This record gives sequence, C-alpha cells and structure tokens, in this order.
Amino acid sequence: MSIERVKDFFAQYGMENRIKEFNVSSATVELAADALKCEPCRIAKTLSFMVGSKPILIVTAGDAKIDNQKYKAQFGTKAKMLKPDETVSLIGHSVGGICPFAVNEGVLVYLDISLKRFDTVFPACGSSNSAIELTIAELEKYSSYISWIDVCKGWNEE
Repeated sequence: MSIERVKDFFAQYGMENRIKEFNVSSATVELAADALKCEPCRIAKTLSFMVGSKPILIVTAGDAKIDNQKYKAQFGTKAKMLKPDETVSLIGHSVGGICPFAVNEGVLVYLDISLKRFDTVFPACGSSNSAIELTIAELEKYSSYISWIDVCKGWNEE
C-alpha cells in the first residue's frame, strides 16, 4: 500500500509520526482543507504528467492551476496529465494520494513557485486520507525535487 511506502520513507528521518490519517477523504484540495481545517491554498497538490516518455510530478499550491503556455515554455510540450490507471504503475501512488515522496525510480519532481508564499504546506502521503505538514525547506529536502518552476496561474491574480 502506498501510504506504507511513505511511512517507511519518513521513518528513516524519524518523521513518520507527523503523518496525519483521517477518517474522511482528503483526495481533493477542498476535502483535504476540510480535514486539516486549513485554507485550501495551503494544500500542496501533486499533479502527474508525461513529458515524452518520462513521468513527472509538479507540486503546486491548492489554489493554482496549470498555465498551458507556461508549461509548454518550461517543458517544450503540451501538458498531458497521466490517466488515473497510469499513476500507480508510473508514479507509485493512486490519484487522491499522489505525493512527491517514495515515488518510483525515475520520476522527476518539480515544485511550483505558488508554494513559496507559505511557511508550511500540506502534501498528501500516498493515500486519499492522509497528509503531512512540512515547511518549504522540508518539502524541498524530502521531495528530492529537481527545481522550482513557474507553470501555474490563478494563485497570484487579483
């Protein structure tokens, strides 16, 4: 089970007890924000895409949306999200629990700048009813991200 992989991953840092599991679904930004009693924008949603033949993850703020022009400028291709049945085999997690931790080998992780405005954020932990609160520095450390990118819209517009 995916959450067990994430718990094992965080256990090596003595952080597995920081993972919160809920009796309700946290599979969407809104559901996660309700379960955590926080603003939806502080949910760190992890989106999965294919770039050529490589699966990638982009972690964004809960109120951000992929900007197709920025995405194409960054990756040189149109944004193509993985289908739900592809995420388990390619990423290692199911939709609703996708996170940038304990992913399959070869998956590249990017962090969107929409997250930088927060001290802490809440990414999922491999299941549709889990999350962990991390500082941005911790998110950087434990996600093994490649780089910060700017591929979203909607979060910084008045």
